[in-house]
Amino acid sequence: QVQLVESGGGLVQAGGSLRLSCAASGRTFSAYTMGWFRQAPGKEREFVAAISASGGTTDYADSVRGRFTISRDNAKNTVNLQMNSLKPEDTAVYYCAAARRWFRWIHSDEYAYWGQGTQVAVSS
Repeated sequence: QVQLVESGGGLVQAGGSLRLSCAASGRTFSAYTMGWFRQAPGKEREFVAAISASGGTTDYADSVRGRFTISRDNAKNTVNLQMNSLKPEDTAVYYCAAARRWFRWIHSDEYAYWGQGTQVAVSS
């Protein structure tokens, strides 16, 4: 069982930066693939970024590649999403999620545990 709590969302102007954090409970955090997804109003939830259990492998959606960076600290049970050069189209609720394996990591149904989400709003 893993419980996830996101923080760090807020309102920022276009071109600005935000750092999202996700704190996980449970002794086996280091065994989980971690992902970030987002959902904008009226749209489906979409993949943003993922990181393997060891942190050695990452992947990004094309829309955020080069602007966002996912990282994790297994000693602190945290995963972060550094978001730079934010655009209005990045506005969404951002969710942290945990999966038991590094497989189909862009698919939300691969993830067994989800946080409650944190709102990110980017003004133009």
